[in-house]
Amino acid sequence: MQPYFFPYIGYFQLMSAVDTFVFFDDVQYIERGWVNRNLIRGRDEPVWLTMPVQNASRNLAINRRQYALCNGATLALIQRRLRASYARATCLLEADPLISGFLEFDDANVAVFNANLLTGMARQLDINCRFLVSSHIDKPDGLRGQSKVIDLCRRIGASRYVNPIGGIDLYEKVAFEEAGLELSFLQTSVEPTVMNDGPCHLSIIDHLMMRGLKKTSDLMAQYDLLPKDES
Repeated sequence: MQPYFFPYIGYFQLMSAVDTFVFFDDVQYIERGWVNRNLIRGRDEPVWLTMPVQNASRNLAINRRQYALCNGATLALIQRRLRASYARATCLLEADPLISGFLEFDDANVAVFNANLLTGMARQLDINCRFLVSSHIDKPDGLRGQSKVIDLCRRIGASRYVNPIGGIDLYEKVAFEEAGLELSFLQTSVEPTVMNDGPCHLSIIDHLMMRGLKKTSDLMAQYDLLPKDES
C-alpha cells in the first residue's frame, strides 16, 4: 500500500490481517489523493486535514517528495484545527499527545514521515506485522501495477496477497493463481460515520478521539477477507 497520511481504520486492519506489510514508496505521488491528507470530523460534514507538500515535478515518486515543514506554523495550524474539530471529543486528552507526537516527526520526506506515523500507530494498536519498504527491496525496473505486486510477493516469499476492497477491480485472480498466490480483499465491518453527506469512513484520528486507543485497538479484528469471486 502507498503510505497514507492518518488513513481510515481499514488500512490498519489490513496491517493486522497480514504477516508482512509493504509500503509502496517508489510509486508516483498522486496529487489530491490520500498520501498527504485525510478526512476528519467537521461540524456537519467531513473536512480535509492536509499536510502541505512542497511543489515539485508530478512525475516524482512518493519517496522523492517533501512536506513543507520548514517552520512550526504549519504544524501549529494542523494541531489547532484538530483540537477545534474534536474540542468535545471524549478522548481528546488521550489522543491529542499521541497524534501530535507523530506530527512533530522531523523528517520531511513524505514516505519516511508517513511510514513513521503508520508503523508507530500500528504498534500503539497492538499490530505486530513486519514492515518492509518497496524501494529497499531489490527488484527489476519497469514493472507496474499488478505485475509489480506479484513480483514483490514472490521476492518476500508470500503465499497470499491481501488488498483493501476498494482495489478489487485492479487485480485479476487468474494472474495471482498462476503465480502461486491466493488473492483476498479486506472489507471492514466497522460502521462508517454518518454525517450530512451520508456515511463515510473518517481518518483513524476520529476513532482515537471518540473512542480512545484501547477501544480502537479492539476494532482491528472487525473485518472480512473475501476472495475475488465473492467480493
